[in-house]
Amino acid sequence: MWTTDSAETTALSRSAAQAPAFGQILGCDLPHIGAPDRVLLRGLALIASRSIVSIEGLQHILPARDPFILAANHSTMHESVLVPSMLFLHRGGKRIHFLADWNYRLVPGIGLIYRRAGVVTVLRKPARPPALNFLKGLYRHFPAPRHDARDHLVAGRSIGIFPEGQVNEDSQNLLRGRHGAARLSLETGVPVVPMGIRFPEAEAGRRTRSKSVMELVIGAPMAPEKVAEARASLSEVRAWHATIMGEIARLSNMIWTDGASRGR
Repeated sequence: MWTTDSAETTALSRSAAQAPAFGQILGCDLPHIGAPDRVLLRGLALIASRSIVSIEGLQHILPARDPFILAANHSTMHESVLVPSMLFLHRGGKRIHFLADWNYRLVPGIGLIYRRAGVVTVLRKPARPPALNFLKGLYRHFPAPRHDARDHLVAGRSIGIFPEGQVNEDSQNLLRGRHGAARLSLETGVPVVPMGIRFPEAEAGRRTRSKSVMELVIGAPMAPEKVAEARASLSEVRAWHATIMGEIARLSNMIWTDGASRGR
């Protein structure tokens, strides 16, 4: 059932898939990674299966679809580990290189996970607590995230971005978001695959709880009408960003408006 290169996988991906059972996670085929990473991924997927109850639209992120830019809403810290783990499992272990803040690498265990997952490290934000900011220098040797992400796409590898740019606990409204996904898509011609992370137990007007169960709804790839010859204009980026965020809002059952938030 959980092979990655057979007709069975395609059939599984045509409709919503329930969370895999214990035996399925331990027995699935993971041809794209070595033995140590298989152990790590299976362990993380077992944890993720307790929170992610269903995934719809898996056919849009199969390895044959690479490269793409996966763009999703971001409501809890747990998503940055649990969601990629479950998606990697369905891709036979093949990674999607998510962008993530450097300070998460300071969390015991998370640094190892990020390193093995090939995370694109973003250095923009300060550490929490601020006293740890002196450690940022340890990560300055990483390539600039925009160049690193672009290199992955040009090489045929997919990337993942949470365009809101930060955890947003509002259960109804998306943040305005950042333009990185839109610009990368316009300047490389790589399609954006929107994904909505839903929280069926969330109450309207209440903060999304970090341990809430999740449903992943993956939309069809969206390709820009034209590829920018050089650097995309700000108006082009803003328009494509609005299209992307609108689709994420639809898939996540949330609301997005261009002036809705503090995100930029």
